[in-house]
Amino acid sequence: MEGTPRPAASVPAAIGAMDGLIATSMVAQQEFARNLGLSPTDLICFAYVLQAGDTPVTAGDLAARAHVTTGAVTGIVNRLERGGYVTRQPDPADRRRVRVVAVPEAAQRVRAVYEPYYALLAELFARYSPEEVAVLNDWFTRAGTLAATYLAESCGS
Repeated sequence: MEGTPRPAASVPAAIGAMDGLIATSMVAQQEFARNLGLSPTDLICFAYVLQAGDTPVTAGDLAARAHVTTGAVTGIVNRLERGGYVTRQPDPADRRRVRVVAVPEAAQRVRAVYEPYYALLAELFARYSPEEVAVLNDWFTRAGTLAATYLAESCGS
């Protein structure tokens, strides 16, 4: 598939488009969270648990990733556990630590909320050549790393 001709864009225009996407995505996250009966921060923490896959995360890991205190993450994990989203398991290497694991049925409920949106994104990506998708993937990966680094350096981790 050949790339489709695209209109020229300046860096400020691209940053403006990105800012618009981020703002809309933040509103969408709030709505997705509300529809699931969660706060946006609780949904973010649950997403981190899902991203970990078969590697359970600790409450400390969640606190660091979500930029909340360990005390705040305790409340988040409590709410997620009460809501049936996660379970706590003792860490076999250190019984003082707790690992947080997603409940499979809860993971499916969250996926059901996101799947229609991801299907639309897949349709959008299908309009790009494999080479263009590779560039987009590279950009998203690099921008994500840059954002995480900037956040850690600017706001502490």
